Amino acid sequence: MNKFLLILCLCIVAISDTYSQDEQGAKPTTSELSVLFVGNSLTYTNNLPKLVKKYAKQEGVNLTYKMVAFPNYSLEDHWNDGEIQKLIASTTFDFIILQQGPSSQPDGRDMLIDYGKKLNRIGQQNQSKLCYFMVWPSLNNYHNFDGIIKNHKDAAAINNAILLPVGEVWKTHFDKTKNFQYYGPDGFHPSLEGSKIAAEVIVHHFLNSLKN
Repeated sequence: MNKFLLILCLCIVAISDTYSQDEQGAKPTTSELSVLFVGNSLTYTNNLPKLVKKYAKQEGVNLTYKMVAFPNYSLEDHWNDGEIQKLIASTTFDFIILQQGPSSQPDGRDMLIDYGKKLNRIGQQNQSKLCYFMVWPSLNNYHNFDGIIKNHKDAAAINNAILLPVGEVWKTHFDKTKNFQYYGPDGFHPSLEGSKIAAEVIVHHFLNSLKN
Protein backbone atom coordinates (compact mmCIF):
# COMPACT_ATOMS: atom_id res chain seq x y z
CA MET A 1 0.00 0.00 0.00
CA ASN A 2 1.18 3.51 -0.75
CA LYS A 3 2.80 5.00 2.39
CA PHE A 4 0.62 8.10 2.22
CA LEU A 5 -2.58 5.99 2.00
CA LEU A 6 -1.46 3.84 4.94
CA ILE A 7 -0.94 6.89 7.15
CA LEU A 8 -4.28 8.32 6.04
CA CYS A 9 -6.10 5.09 6.94
CA LEU A 10 -4.49 4.97 10.39
CA CYS A 11 -5.52 8.56 11.06
CA ILE A 12 -9.12 7.85 10.03
CA VAL A 13 -9.29 4.86 12.39
CA ALA A 14 -7.89 6.91 15.29
CA ILE A 15 -10.31 9.78 14.69
CA SER A 16 -13.22 7.35 14.40
CA ASP A 17 -12.36 5.68 17.73
CA THR A 18 -12.03 9.02 19.51
CA TYR A 19 -15.31 10.31 18.10
CA SER A 20 -17.13 7.14 19.11
CA GLN A 21 -15.90 7.44 22.69
CA ASP A 22 -16.74 11.15 22.99
CA GLU A 23 -20.13 10.65 21.37
CA GLN A 24 -21.17 8.09 23.94
CA GLY A 25 -19.64 9.98 26.87
CA ALA A 26 -18.09 6.77 28.18
CA LYS A 27 -14.92 4.77 28.00
CA PRO A 28 -14.96 1.68 25.78
CA THR A 29 -16.42 -1.26 27.69
CA THR A 30 -13.60 -3.43 28.97
CA SER A 31 -15.25 -5.68 31.54
CA GLU A 32 -18.55 -7.04 32.77
CA LEU A 33 -19.84 -7.24 36.32
CA SER A 34 -22.97 -8.64 37.91
CA VAL A 35 -24.39 -7.06 41.07
CA LEU A 36 -27.15 -7.98 43.51
CA PHE A 37 -28.71 -5.09 45.45
CA VAL A 38 -30.45 -6.07 48.69
CA GLY A 39 -32.20 -3.29 50.56
CA ASN A 40 -35.26 -1.14 51.02
CA SER A 41 -36.61 2.20 49.79
CA LEU A 42 -33.23 3.91 50.18
CA THR A 43 -32.06 1.63 47.36
CA TYR A 44 -35.07 1.66 45.07
CA THR A 45 -35.80 5.40 45.36
CA ASN A 46 -34.65 7.03 42.10
CA ASN A 47 -33.73 3.50 40.91
CA LEU A 48 -30.22 3.60 42.38
CA PRO A 49 -29.10 0.37 40.64
CA LYS A 50 -29.86 1.93 37.26
CA LEU A 51 -27.74 4.97 38.19
CA VAL A 52 -24.93 2.65 39.27
CA LYS A 53 -25.15 0.90 35.91
CA LYS A 54 -24.90 4.28 34.16
CA TYR A 55 -21.81 5.41 36.07
CA ALA A 56 -20.17 2.01 35.69
CA LYS A 57 -20.60 2.28 31.93
CA GLN A 58 -18.78 5.61 31.99
CA GLU A 59 -15.85 3.72 33.56
CA GLY A 60 -15.90 1.09 30.83
CA VAL A 61 -17.83 -1.54 32.77
CA ASN A 62 -20.96 -3.25 31.50
CA LEU A 63 -22.98 -3.91 34.64
CA THR A 64 -25.98 -6.17 35.00
CA TYR A 65 -27.97 -6.18 38.22
CA LYS A 66 -30.78 -7.68 40.21
CA MET A 67 -32.55 -5.70 42.93
CA VAL A 68 -34.48 -7.16 45.85
CA ALA A 69 -35.78 -4.21 47.86
CA PHE A 70 -39.00 -3.62 49.81
CA PRO A 71 -40.24 -0.77 52.03
CA ASN A 72 -38.86 -0.72 55.58
CA TYR A 73 -37.00 -4.02 55.14
CA SER A 74 -34.02 -4.93 57.28
CA LEU A 75 -31.51 -7.65 56.44
CA GLU A 76 -33.33 -9.86 58.93
CA ASP A 77 -36.59 -9.38 57.01
CA HIS A 78 -34.87 -10.36 53.77
CA TRP A 79 -33.34 -13.41 55.43
CA ASN A 80 -36.68 -14.52 56.81
CA ASP A 81 -38.25 -14.22 53.32
CA GLY A 82 -35.60 -16.58 51.99
CA GLU A 83 -35.41 -15.20 48.43
CA ILE A 84 -31.94 -13.69 48.63
CA GLN A 85 -30.38 -16.89 49.95
CA LYS A 86 -31.68 -18.76 46.91
CA LEU A 87 -30.52 -16.03 44.54
CA ILE A 88 -27.04 -15.85 46.01
CA ALA A 89 -26.66 -19.65 46.04
CA SER A 90 -27.89 -20.14 42.48
CA THR A 91 -26.44 -17.09 40.70
CA THR A 92 -22.90 -15.86 40.32
CA PHE A 93 -22.80 -12.22 41.37
CA ASP A 94 -19.51 -10.36 41.44
CA PHE A 95 -20.80 -8.09 44.21
CA ILE A 96 -23.62 -8.37 46.74
CA ILE A 97 -24.54 -4.92 48.05
CA LEU A 98 -26.38 -4.93 51.38
CA GLN A 99 -28.41 -1.98 52.65
CA GLN A 100 -30.76 -1.58 55.55
CA GLY A 101 -31.94 1.38 57.64
CA PRO A 102 -29.52 3.73 59.39
CA SER A 103 -28.53 1.04 61.94
CA SER A 104 -27.16 3.42 64.56
CA GLN A 105 -28.68 1.45 67.44
CA PRO A 106 -27.39 -1.86 68.89
CA ASP A 107 -30.07 -4.02 67.23
CA GLY A 108 -29.38 -2.48 63.81
CA ARG A 109 -25.65 -2.97 64.31
CA ASP A 110 -26.18 -6.63 65.23
CA MET A 111 -28.28 -7.23 62.11
CA LEU A 112 -25.65 -5.62 59.87
CA ILE A 113 -22.97 -7.89 61.28
CA ASP A 114 -24.88 -11.14 61.84
CA TYR A 115 -26.89 -11.31 58.62
CA GLY A 116 -23.98 -9.95 56.63
CA LYS A 117 -21.95 -12.88 57.94
CA LYS A 118 -24.65 -15.39 56.99
CA LEU A 119 -25.06 -14.00 53.49
CA ASN A 120 -21.31 -13.77 53.02
CA ARG A 121 -20.94 -17.49 53.72
CA ILE A 122 -23.39 -18.28 50.94
CA GLY A 123 -21.87 -15.78 48.53
CA GLN A 124 -18.37 -17.11 49.02
CA GLN A 125 -19.46 -20.39 47.43
CA ASN A 126 -19.71 -18.49 44.12
CA GLN A 127 -16.83 -16.12 44.94
CA SER A 128 -19.20 -13.16 45.34
CA LYS A 129 -17.82 -10.17 47.23
CA LEU A 130 -19.93 -8.69 50.01
CA CYS A 131 -20.41 -4.90 50.16
CA TYR A 132 -22.05 -2.65 52.74
CA PHE A 133 -23.93 0.37 51.41
CA MET A 134 -23.55 2.88 54.25
CA VAL A 135 -26.66 5.06 54.43
CA TRP A 136 -27.60 8.10 56.55
CA PRO A 137 -30.07 9.17 59.26
CA SER A 138 -33.12 11.31 58.76
CA LEU A 139 -32.50 15.02 59.20
CA ASN A 140 -34.39 14.83 62.50
CA ASN A 141 -31.87 12.25 63.74
CA TYR A 142 -28.72 13.86 62.36
CA HIS A 143 -27.04 13.36 65.74
CA ASN A 144 -26.93 9.61 64.98
CA PHE A 145 -24.67 10.04 61.94
CA ASP A 146 -21.41 9.14 63.68
CA GLY A 147 -22.93 5.94 65.06
CA ILE A 148 -24.14 4.94 61.60
CA ILE A 149 -20.69 5.48 60.13
CA LYS A 150 -19.00 3.49 62.90
CA ASN A 151 -21.40 0.54 62.74
CA HIS A 152 -21.07 0.19 58.98
CA LYS A 153 -17.29 0.42 59.16
CA ASP A 154 -17.21 -2.21 61.91
CA ALA A 155 -19.56 -4.55 60.01
CA ALA A 156 -17.42 -4.32 56.87
CA ALA A 157 -14.21 -4.95 58.84
CA ILE A 158 -15.64 -7.88 60.81
CA ASN A 159 -16.99 -9.60 57.68
CA ASN A 160 -14.06 -8.70 55.42
CA ALA A 161 -16.43 -6.82 53.14
CA ILE A 162 -16.13 -3.76 50.92
CA LEU A 163 -17.38 -0.54 52.50
CA LEU A 164 -19.35 1.79 50.23
CA PRO A 165 -19.22 4.91 52.43
CA VAL A 166 -22.07 6.91 50.93
CA GLY A 167 -23.28 8.21 54.29
CA GLU A 168 -19.81 9.41 55.23
CA VAL A 169 -19.49 11.27 51.93
CA TRP A 170 -22.89 12.87 52.52
CA LYS A 171 -21.92 13.98 56.05
CA THR A 172 -18.62 15.47 54.90
CA HIS A 173 -20.51 17.50 52.31
CA PHE A 174 -23.21 18.63 54.78
CA ASP A 175 -20.75 19.63 57.48
CA LYS A 176 -18.68 21.62 55.01
CA THR A 177 -21.44 23.36 53.04
CA LYS A 178 -24.50 23.29 55.35
CA ASN A 179 -26.38 22.42 52.17
CA PHE A 180 -28.65 19.39 52.60
CA GLN A 181 -29.75 18.98 48.98
CA TYR A 182 -28.94 15.26 48.98
CA TYR A 183 -32.09 14.75 51.06
CA GLY A 184 -35.48 14.58 49.39
CA PRO A 185 -38.58 16.47 50.57
CA ASP A 186 -39.28 14.06 53.45
CA GLY A 187 -35.87 14.67 55.02
CA PHE A 188 -34.86 11.01 54.77
CA HIS A 189 -35.12 9.50 51.30
CA PRO A 190 -32.54 10.76 48.81
CA SER A 191 -33.17 13.42 46.23
CA LEU A 192 -32.12 12.54 42.69
CA GLU A 193 -28.87 14.40 43.34
CA GLY A 194 -28.32 12.38 46.50
CA SER A 195 -28.86 9.12 44.63
CA LYS A 196 -26.45 10.20 41.91
CA ILE A 197 -23.76 10.87 44.52
CA ALA A 198 -24.50 7.49 46.08
CA ALA A 199 -24.09 5.79 42.70
CA GLU A 200 -20.77 7.51 42.06
CA VAL A 201 -19.43 6.48 45.48
CA ILE A 202 -20.58 2.88 45.00
CA VAL A 203 -18.98 2.53 41.57
CA HIS A 204 -15.75 4.19 42.68
CA HIS A 205 -15.27 1.90 45.66
CA PHE A 206 -16.19 -1.45 44.15
CA LEU A 207 -14.07 -0.77 41.06
CA ASN A 208 -11.16 0.24 43.29
CA SER A 209 -11.52 -3.07 45.11
CA LEU A 210 -10.82 -4.91 41.84
CA LYS A 211 -7.45 -3.17 41.57
CA ASN A 212 -6.28 -4.35 44.99
